[in-house]
Amino acid sequence: MHIDGKHLEPIGGTSAAAPLWAALIARLNEGLKARCGFLNPLLYGRFSSGVLRDITTGNNGAYVASPGWDPCTGLGSPNGDQLFQALSGAGAQARAAGG
Repeated sequence: MHIDGKHLEPIGGTSAAAPLWAALIARLNEGLKARCGFLNPLLYGRFSSGVLRDITTGNNGAYVASPGWDPCTGLGSPNGDQLFQALSGAGAQARAAGG
């Protein structure tokens, strides 16, 4: 924010996203009573739609957001509740299959 406290200055990128994802994963681990592990295969596979909010407008100065994956926003921002529900179901399915 600017000194006047009324205007937002855009910041972000990995420096903002990494701690937010870390906090989300910590909450998911707590809620699931298990570690999520490496989520990329699930996020880019079975969960590529439905648990992530696709960002379709805006840019980061170098790339423009568009529907689906793009170099500006990736797959989008996570919906924590939906991701938790998806992981709850995925974990139950893996346990039922002996995984």
